[in-house]
Amino acid sequence: MKEPFFIHQNKVSGHHSMPSNHFHEPYEIYYLLSGERHYFIKDHTYRVRKGDVVFIDKNELHKTSDAGVPNHERILINFNESFLDPFGEPLLFEPFRRKTRLLSLSLTEREWIERLLYEMLSEDKEGAPGAETSLRARLASLLIWSGRKLERQENEQSPGEPVSAAHQKIFEIVEYVNARFDGPLSLESVAKAHYISPYHLSRTFKRITGFSFVEYVNTVRVKEAQRLLKETDWRVTRIAERVGYDNIGHFGRVFKQMAKTNPLEYRKSAKRERL
Repeated sequence: MKEPFFIHQNKVSGHHSMPSNHFHEPYEIYYLLSGERHYFIKDHTYRVRKGDVVFIDKNELHKTSDAGVPNHERILINFNESFLDPFGEPLLFEPFRRKTRLLSLSLTEREWIERLLYEMLSEDKEGAPGAETSLRARLASLLIWSGRKLERQENEQSPGEPVSAAHQKIFEIVEYVNARFDGPLSLESVAKAHYISPYHLSRTFKRITGFSFVEYVNTVRVKEAQRLLKETDWRVTRIAERVGYDNIGHFGRVFKQMAKTNPLEYRKSAKRERL
């Protein structure tokens, strides 16, 4: 049951951070069984604790990093949109559209969610007749319930940790980069625009997002380049310029480092997938 649905339980010992940036076509649901994590999604960092659920939209930049607490265990679900096509229900994707992507649960809610997730793990592993339908139904139940819960949580302005001045500043800088990645961006220029030192920006950006400043800028640019390679017939040189690179050779090196292939091969592969 690997495609278009995947569920996996994993336990990690010690301190751990994802080694690189990450975004992909499938939607993602992350449930933390134990431990604590920092989870950066698009332009915000969440502190995730035992019993929290996180929702990541398709092709959305995200990364988990160490929160100072050793050892953690999680259940991860990835699924393509087509997996839920039989329902034809837009509300199933509501958890991925909310302003807040972290859902904190009561003990009773955790017990229900965990029972549902373990049933899904069992169905996926055994692959008995009707397993795919069973998985679809359980996933749909989880998503509808979560969407309603997130809406109530936002309406009630559910309490959370106060956002520190450092976090707020980095969120502003992330939004700044997201809006201006197609032009010149350097650590020094962004630091100057936000009235902080380059050294302080570099250290704080890494601590809060899990990315170095340069890594984040390159990731945002390559992500947009991948979209343009798939959706347009523009020449690679035009795409490179459009996403902020004035040197085609540098663009090619950065793209290959992140996408594990060159731009032309990526475009060919994307076209083959659509056939």
